[in-house]
Amino acid sequence: METDMIEKDIRDFIAQDLLFVDDVNDMAGDQSMLQAGMIDSTGVLELVAFLEGHFDIAIADADIVPENLDTIDALVAFVTRKKGLAAAA
Repeated sequence: METDMIEKDIRDFIAQDLLFVDDVNDMAGDQSMLQAGMIDSTGVLELVAFLEGHFDIAIADADIVPENLDTIDALVAFVTRKKGLAAAA
């Protein structure tokens, strides 16, 4: 799975299941979802469950940190690392 598809799937999940909006395509990839109040601790748990199920990855408690989960860019990089994919140039 390429990084652009990973990003699309993550954006779709955030829009439909966390924010209940049509899309988040206008949201900058480096925008903090925590600082913007877009996601709370329950939302983080939902996001982790989605990532594990959708991308077939295991996420350890130690991985549940803002550096991995706070922005779209961080999420894409995190999933890419977990899946062992080379980052797209």
